[in-house]
This record gives sequence, C-alpha cells and structure tokens, in this order.
Amino acid sequence: QAGHRRAAGDHGQQVVPAPAHAAGVPVDQLAVSAAVIAVKADPVKRVTYGELIGGRKFHVALTGNNVDGTTGVAKVKPVQDLTIVGQSPQRYDIPAKVDGSLKWAVDVRLPGMVHARMVRPPVAGATIQSIDEASIKNIPGARVVRENNFLAVVADKEWDAVKALRQLKVQWSSGKPPFIDQKALYDHIRKAPVRKREESKPVGNVDEAFKTAARVIEAEYEWPFQSHACMGPACAVVEIAANGHVTCWSGTQKPHFLRDGISRTLGVKQENVDCIWVVGPGSYGRSDADDCGNDCAVIAKAVGKPVRLQYMRNEGTGWDPKGPASIHRARAAIDAKGQVIGYEFLSKGFSRVDVNTNGSQPRDTLAGHFRGVELKSGDNFGVPAESYAFASKRTAWETIPPFLDRASPLRSSHLRDPVGPQIHFASESFMDEIAYALGIDPLELRLRHVKHPRHAAVLREAAKKAGWQSRPSPNKSQSGSTAKGRGIAYAARNGTVVAIVAEVEVDRSTGKVWARKFTVAHDCGQVVNPDGLVHTVEGNIIQALSRTIWEEVKFDTNNVTSIDWMTYPILDMTEVPETIDVVILNRPDQPPTGAGEGSTRPVTAAVGNAIFDATGVRLRRAPFTPDRVRAAMS
Repeated sequence: QAGHRRAAGDHGQQVVPAPAHAAGVPVDQLAVSAAVIAVKADPVKRVTYGELIGGRKFHVALTGNNVDGTTGVAKVKPVQDLTIVGQSPQRYDIPAKVDGSLKWAVDVRLPGMVHARMVRPPVAGATIQSIDEASIKNIPGARVVRENNFLAVVADKEWDAVKALRQLKVQWSSGKPPFIDQKALYDHIRKAPVRKREESKPVGNVDEAFKTAARVIEAEYEWPFQSHACMGPACAVVEIAANGHVTCWSGTQKPHFLRDGISRTLGVKQENVDCIWVVGPGSYGRSDADDCGNDCAVIAKAVGKPVRLQYMRNEGTGWDPKGPASIHRARAAIDAKGQVIGYEFLSKGFSRVDVNTNGSQPRDTLAGHFRGVELKSGDNFGVPAESYAFASKRTAWETIPPFLDRASPLRSSHLRDPVGPQIHFASESFMDEIAYALGIDPLELRLRHVKHPRHAAVLREAAKKAGWQSRPSPNKSQSGSTAKGRGIAYAARNGTVVAIVAEVEVDRSTGKVWARKFTVAHDCGQVVNPDGLVHTVEGNIIQALSRTIWEEVKFDTNNVTSIDWMTYPILDMTEVPETIDVVILNRPDQPPTGAGEGSTRPVTAAVGNAIFDATGVRLRRAPFTPDRVRAAMS
C-alpha cells in the first residue's frame, strides 16, 4: 500500500505542473484535494484530474524506487494531513447485496450465449478411450468439445447442458489407482522422498544443545488437505469477437493473471484479451475460478459462440486446488535449570505451489493439464513466523512429490494464508507443550522468549483484554459435563502481528467444541479503515475456525470423495463464536502491512491450546472434529 501511495504521488507529479503553468504560479502555490487542483490564493482557478487527463494514459515508467515506497519523486502526505485514511466509509456493495440487485459472476448474460459443463474422469488420471456422442443426440443443441483429455458438453440451455453431462457415455482407461488409502496419508508423508529442502539460517549449535540437554521435549503434528469450498462453484463467461478479441467475465481473485492465462491458452496476444472482474462466491487464494476461466476460453474457441461455463458443486469442492497436507516435527532441549537451550522445527508436506498461485500459465490450470501441456510443478512451504529467541534454533521445510502429477484433484496450491495455519498450529501448540513440561504459564513462556517489541505488545494486549489469569495449563479445578479452557497463540505475517486468546467449551459426552470467544490483538501498522479491519479479522476467525473444527478433504484410492456440504462440512451458524473482540494497535508512523490473512494463522493453535487447558488432552491432528476430540478424551 505504501508503494501504491508513492506511485499515485508520482503520477500526480506528472499532472500538477500543467495547471501551474496555465495559472502563471509556481507549483508550490497550488493545492490538491479530492482530485481537484486549485490556486491557493484564488481557489476559483481550479481544474480536476479528469479534465487534465481526458481519458489519456500516463505512459510514465516507474522505477523500483518509485514502486517500493522508499524513495521516489513525490512526497507522501504527512499523517496529520490525511483526511480519508483512518476513517470507515460505508461500503458501496452492501445495499445491492442486501436487496438482491448485485450482479454476480453467475448473472452475466450475452446475446447468443450457450451453456457448458465439464466432463471430469471418475478416476483421477484416467484418459478418454472413446465417446458415444449419439448418447446426447436427443438433447437440443447439445454437442461435445474435446481436445486430448479435455472434455466438455455444450447446449443452448443450461439445464440441457447438465442433462448432456449426465447422459454422455464415455469410456475411460483403467489402471493403477493414483492415490493411497487416506488412512496412510501421514505415514506416506513421513516416508516420502524429499523433493526440496530449505533451511533457515541456524542460531547457535543446535546439535550440541540436544546432546547436552537434561531433557528433550518433542512432538509431531498433522494437517490434512483442505478445499477452498467456495460458497458457490466457479462460473465464467467468455466471448471471442469476430476480430479475435477475447473478453472473459470471472470472479477470480487475480483477473490480470487470468487474462495472461487465457492469452497463453488460446495463443493470442495479451493486449487482445480483457478479463472483467465480477463478484464471485469467494476466493482467498487459488480457488477454482482461474481453472473455470481457462476452461471456458477453450470451449468458446471451439464453438465460436459466447460461452457460459458453470462448474458443478462436486467440481467446486472435489477438483479445486487444495491446501497441502503436511506433518510438522518440533523439538526443544531443556537444561538442568529448566531453560530452553535448543529448538528445532521441521515442516514436511506436499508443495504449496504444486500448481502456482494463479492461472497465468496453462501448466497450472486444469485446461492445460487435460490438454496435455508440458508441466512444471513448483516447490515451496514455510517455517514459523515469530521472534522467539533461543540459545540455538533451527527451522526448515521439505516438500514431497504429488501423488499424481497431471490433472489431479489433490493438486496443491494456495489456500487462505498459504500454509500459515498448519505451521503455526504446530509451532504455537508446541510452545504450550514446552510451558506444560516446565510447569509455567503459556503466556509467560512466550514473553520470556519473544524478542520483537511489537510481537510482545500484541501478546500483552490480547491477554489484558481477555482477562488472562496467570497459571499453568491444564485447568484441573473443574468438573461437570462441560469443560472450559483458554488458549493463546501468536504469529507474524509480512509485517503484521497478531495474538489471539481463544475461550472454548468442550462437551465431554459428544466431543463437540464451541469456541465461544476470541480476543484478537492486531498490529498491521497504520490502520486505513478501522471498521473494514475489524470485519476482516472477524471473517478470518470464522473461516479459520471452520478449518480448525471441520474441514478435511476425504479421498479414496481413485478420487476425492469430499464433493458437497455433507462430505465436506463447514462451520454453520450455530457454531460461530459468541464474541470476537478485536483490539487494534494502530501505528500511524508505520506503513500498513495488511489484514487479509494475519489473524488466520494463530486460530487453530489457540483453539487447540484452549482444548488442552479445558480437558488435559493434547490434539496434534486437525481438524478437531467431535469424534476426534471424544476419542482423544477417552
């Protein structure tokens, strides 16, 4: 955001000299407010940005220094002169969402438009052997679009396209099932060959610390594949004009990248493709939207008409890119005085960029995979983002190969706060495990080792607002059918720091967990829109809580079996927290660092720590479903 302000200011530098020259006054005698430039001594002499630009483009190259916000020609307005930053204007989109007048991606209609549905293989990795197109000849206007193993049906009416999808007879190849039994998932990750390893710069002599330790604490944590599970499956509309210009309407999070992907998929120049963003059903990472847009473009080229492609619910949950499954191992070396002298943390799992974070390359889309383009799987994961200081410390990550390299419903990519929740579920749970082993309060242990003052500040603020009582966990002085507990966790993300206190109630008979209250201390530098920030945090908490309590992709040896809201349950309205109390640590002297994902990170660990405080049971596998909690307690 600082870079955007700097770039906007530099663009302003290109505009302001013109009216100064016209008015015969120096530039410093002009005032700029609300996109109007006026002479300070004679405000009647004024001109708007729009009148000066007149629909033209700037065509001004900005250097790295202009963009990164550290230097540049223009001066950033002093904090005390800001008139909009720090305010909470009303959102323009709410009335239309409430009264139903908002046009969503699914509402786009074009003259002559036809409707399409994708035909996916019943077994992942299967290839087309034959198609009986006569099986849909009774459906008006129905036809098949095929390129290699890319297969779709098209009809004049949407319901006819759905009927064609269900009626079309396709013979698929048979072969070895591509996946393992899901029960063996974590053993597979443990034993799988490492494709790439990356280690952070170590502190001290970790190996020596563990050799000389009076005791060693260690634990391993497990995280499943998770789906974006957007509230509606993706929809896109693509029109290819007579002159070859391509227009796509999509709810993608990154329309510029979808434009690039369609350009490469169709083999046309980028300037001949427009991608128009329309409100979609959700995203927060690499959802199914980019796949849908690229699929739709292939179909539109084949049929020569505008095409509306709507994915089905089973595609939106079953075939979207998944957040990667992983395991996390942590160890702590304790000396004879009860001091932590060594710390080691390793994440190992499927890559967070098996397919990339956007659909700009055909190799990262289902359209490319099914059409047979050359693939290039990426490798990345991550380590905890915190500032704990130990005498010796080592963190690392390792990635493993995907089960299936092409057209896989378990291909992994970015889900909201890429790999942040699973890493910090493990690292912040383990901090509580250290505190338990040492018999001290979990907050005290964190404050003893956290070194960054802003990190310590959010921990203190969250604890203060939540009324944290200093004591070791678990709380053994309770009985009855409902156990209550509190847990704390914190994490940083790209400059934003968040600490969370979760208060939970656990039904001892059913294992059901209700996270009743969250207290969130949030430091993202300068706060631009306070209400927007609070609402963003609330959304983060609820979505992350859903992933904590319920969300787990199920699969068998042939395919993903989580294909609807019954097989992939999410948090419902009866399970949301009673209270989400947000404490904003505004720092106007610091650049804003964002709130879209930071408060997602500590949620699972805070809830897991609270469950331990309530029941004395440590959960090391997510999600914390009632069955899993009940089994752990028994």
